[in-house]
Amino acid sequence: MYRIRLFATRHSRSFEWLYQRFEAVMVALDPLFEKIGYNRVERPVALIERGVKGLLFDCKMCGQCVLSSTGMSCPMNCPKELRNGPCGGVREGGFCEVKPLMRCVWVQAWDGASQMRGRDRILQVLPPVDRRLKGSSAWLRASREKAIALRAHRIAGLDADRLALANAFPQARQIEPTSAPLAPEPPRAQGKSDQ
Repeated sequence: MYRIRLFATRHSRSFEWLYQRFEAVMVALDPLFEKIGYNRVERPVALIERGVKGLLFDCKMCGQCVLSSTGMSCPMNCPKELRNGPCGGVREGGFCEVKPLMRCVWVQAWDGASQMRGRDRILQVLPPVDRRLKGSSAWLRASREKAIALRAHRIAGLDADRLALANAFPQARQIEPTSAPLAPEPPRAQGKSDQ
């Protein structure tokens, strides 16, 4: 497992690219997941996620995956489980003070993040782990949040278009209501005045 974990951080850019494509598919499947019910989909997706991420990243299934921020190095592999590291105990050569034969997870994270397009995300301070989410699917949670944000953005975009149109033609509703497109033109629209 440890060698595969090192491989993943060395090839973090490829894994970042792969995950972005996978996440796009998960977001596209949101309507299906909504129809089936996210609670029903959670268990099988979490099982697959545990297998894939467990093999590649030695994932601990914290439910709040930050691999894309930490250069594909899981911070839960740190013996101290530091979400924002490294600690002050990094030994010479980048080895851990608790497990001297293991390279520090955060040294690996910095190495991996330096290769990624989103390399600046490692600078963000991460919130502490919410232990209630342990074992749940981070893939499902992240894709659902993105799908909700996309829906909100689309709705806001539509509202912005309607608002722009309404502001451009403020008298349009007074002259002709939008619900009756085939109604005869009022006299004012034909150039005749009401007398």
